[in-house]
Amino acid sequence: MSSFLRSDRSRLVAAWLWLVAFLVFAMVVVGGATRLTGSGLSITQWKPISGVIPPMSQAAWMAEFRRYQQIPQYQLVNRGMSLDAFKTIFWWEWTHRLIGRLLGVVFAGPFIAFLAVGAMPRRLIVRCLILFALGGLQGFVGWWMVTSGLETRISVAPERLATHLGLALILYCALIWTGWEAWTGSQRPPRPTRWAPIAALIAALVYLQSLLGALVAGNQAGLVDNDWPLMRGKLFPVDYWAGGVWRTLLHGQAAVQFNHRLVAYLIFALAVATAVAAIRARHAARAVRGLAVALGGLVIAQVCLGIATLMARAPISLGVVHQAGAAIVLATAVSFAWRAQRA
Repeated sequence: MSSFLRSDRSRLVAAWLWLVAFLVFAMVVVGGATRLTGSGLSITQWKPISGVIPPMSQAAWMAEFRRYQQIPQYQLVNRGMSLDAFKTIFWWEWTHRLIGRLLGVVFAGPFIAFLAVGAMPRRLIVRCLILFALGGLQGFVGWWMVTSGLETRISVAPERLATHLGLALILYCALIWTGWEAWTGSQRPPRPTRWAPIAALIAALVYLQSLLGALVAGNQAGLVDNDWPLMRGKLFPVDYWAGGVWRTLLHGQAAVQFNHRLVAYLIFALAVATAVAAIRARHAARAVRGLAVALGGLVIAQVCLGIATLMARAPISLGVVHQAGAAIVLATAVSFAWRAQRA
């Protein structure tokens, strides 16, 4: 028993970290649905503790509704909305926040327990503390994002949406990576495999692509230029420039969609080429080959889904599946990058 407690490897800890990563995945998916249904501004107060309890009476519902009626989104977009319709968007946002609170509990409780019994690998203790701090920071960033839509805008600022998603995905990737560390222990080869650079590049590009997707979503850029492979019949959109570098890159509908397309093409080419090379490599480790092939297949499916979502003008169902697919591709890319470092 004592040798187990001193071990630098714990598959139970790994399973716990991956469970937390799954909850982050669920939060990202529900967050996507919250955005697509226009629900993200329905709760206009941030109450980290008491906010877990939803309105329990008609009077409480009316008070919540009256607060929502004071913001621009109601006055300019949803004026005349019924209380029942408000409840629908409220529950989406409430569920999104509930998963965030659940994440804190599911992380903190087992972490303290693992420390108490000495089952946490020592080399991962500081890393897990950093992960917990990132989770707490995410709550603040989420509220910072929401505040951007409460006074003058009818939706949250795209750059804040991308920041919120980006931090969530950093936490997601770090949980997956640390889970692999806990699963295998500290032993590692003297140098990475030859697959490591390309695996790291693909993972970084998939992360970047996710942020670009957030800008597309935040600017509702999926509702314009819905032809493919051209954009309004042109290879390069005529309205790419929006009057300033940051205005173009962060708020130009044509620009953010075009950038999202370009990075998708690059990821597609790299992932498929890597998968083919892995299949042909006789001496590639089985795990590396399997992850490379899986990543290539997932990227192909995600690109096809993205095109379908665009051409259908981003319906909620396809939009949610596309965002979930992006998170799955990212998890696979991170696992491939980790395995390429240590195979």
